[in-house]
Amino acid sequence: MIKAILIDDEVHCLDTLSMLLSDYCPEVKVMERCISGKQGLISIRNHNPSLVFLDIEMPTMNGFELLEQFTSIPFSIIFTTSYDQYAIKAIRFSALDYLLKPIDPKELTAAVHKVEIQKHLPSAEQFQMLIDQIQQPKKNFSKIAVPTSEGFELIPADQLIRCEADDNYTYLFLKNKTKIIACRTLKEVEEQLDGFPSFIRVHHSYLVNLNEVSKYIRGEGGYLVMSDGSTVNVSRSRKEALLKLF
Repeated sequence: MIKAILIDDEVHCLDTLSMLLSDYCPEVKVMERCISGKQGLISIRNHNPSLVFLDIEMPTMNGFELLEQFTSIPFSIIFTTSYDQYAIKAIRFSALDYLLKPIDPKELTAAVHKVEIQKHLPSAEQFQMLIDQIQQPKKNFSKIAVPTSEGFELIPADQLIRCEADDNYTYLFLKNKTKIIACRTLKEVEEQLDGFPSFIRVHHSYLVNLNEVSKYIRGEGGYLVMSDGSTVNVSRSRKEALLKLF
C-alpha cells in the first residue's frame, strides 16, 4: 500500500485525481487532500507519506516553495501541473515525474508504477537542480539527472555520445567509454535533452549527439559513425531532417 497525500488549490482537481486513483490505482491510499501548500506541509509532517501528488502553481506557497521547507525529502513526488514551459523543462532535467492536467489515466498508472518499483528516493542533488533551474529559468544547465537501478547519476550532457533504446530502459554511452543503463524510455531521455540542440533522434531506437558524429554513410536511411567507432542506423523517415543539420 502506498500512503499518499494530494496537494492542489483547486478542489475539482483533487476530486478528479482522487477518483482516478480509486479507479486505476487501488494500491494508493489517500491519507489526506490539501487545498494549499501550507496545509500540505502540515499534512506531510503528520502522516509521513511515501508519495505526494503536488500541484505546482498555488497561491501563497507553490509546490517548489513547499519543497524548500525540507532539508531532505523522504517521499516520492509526482508533480501535477498545467503546461508551463520552464517548470516542465526543470522537472525533466531533474528526472522527476510530472502529470499534465487534465490527467490521463494511463500516465497516472505509469507514474505510480515507477514509484512502486524504484529502489531509492530522489536525491538531494536532483531537488537542488530543480530549484536552481526554477530560480534561473533562462540559464543553460550542463547536466541532466539520470535514474539508474542504484539511484541517480548527474551526467554532463556534452559527455554523451549516443543513447540507445531497450524497451523501458535506455543505454547511455559516454566519452569515457562507460555505459549507463537509465531507468527511463528513450522518449523520456529525449525530452530531458530538449534544451541541448546538438541532440537529435535519428531512429526510433537511437538518439545521437551531433558533435560526436564522425561520418555519415549513405544508404536507404544510411548510418552514422560516432566518435567512439560505433555505428548508428538512420531511419529513412528521419534522414532528410538529419542531413539538413550537416
